[in-house]
Amino acid sequence: MSSPFPGMNPYLENPELWSEVHHRLITAIADAIEPQLGIEYRVAIEKRTYLGDIEDSVLVGIPDVAVTTKKKISTKNKTATATLPFQAESVTVKLPVPEEKKEAYLEIREVATGYVVTTIEVLSPTNKRTGKGRDAYEEKRRDVLSTPTHLVEIDLLRAGQPMPILSEIPKTDYRILVARGNRRPLAEVFGFNLQQEIPQFLLPLKSEDNEPLVDLQSLLAQVYERARFYLAIDYSIEPVPALNSEDKVWAGNLLKEKSLRN
Repeated sequence: MSSPFPGMNPYLENPELWSEVHHRLITAIADAIEPQLGIEYRVAIEKRTYLGDIEDSVLVGIPDVAVTTKKKISTKNKTATATLPFQAESVTVKLPVPEEKKEAYLEIREVATGYVVTTIEVLSPTNKRTGKGRDAYEEKRRDVLSTPTHLVEIDLLRAGQPMPILSEIPKTDYRILVARGNRRPLAEVFGFNLQQEIPQFLLPLKSEDNEPLVDLQSLLAQVYERARFYLAIDYSIEPVPALNSEDKVWAGNLLKEKSLRN
């Protein structure tokens, strides 16, 4: 079963699904561009590791002690009586513990030298909100932009704060940034909304080499079907994050047309 949406499927943005979407999409991009690259290149899947913030933490059961007291019973006589100390009762509680985060990204390397020609990033929710995830990614982003390495940054998430750019551009739901090392500080931004298809783009390599065309729309469609996300998604409810009022009406009508919602 194919995705009912012409472009990005907003139900895939749900934090409960996004980790798998991200993993599968990164792998799909790597597999798609590999046959289009000359023998002098290889595609490497790398990962960035950091400790997440408390709000991104897992909840771990930890035994704790709660001391309880009982109401003192009054007596008429004043005679002192020996009493046993109250026994502490243990209860199980949950504490937020920082979780180790691992974010995958792609590097296209020159085989002879190991030089990283192009870095491809697919943003995660933690990259788009204030915290260690964004700090870690922005540091990596600055490092790449300070070198001749090309940067491709794919943002398929409506929630959160987009990555900084200096120019004023129309606000869109999603965007793809292609920052060529030999054109900086200039870069291309492909902005698109929920009701539009995901645009194709050329993957920058060394200037003398043919650049592969990346059809992200087709790759996402393949991921959706191969992962059988249609079995994990309930289209009778609204997606998370929620849609704006215009897109909510449009999506509702679309899903009704495809018999996925009453």
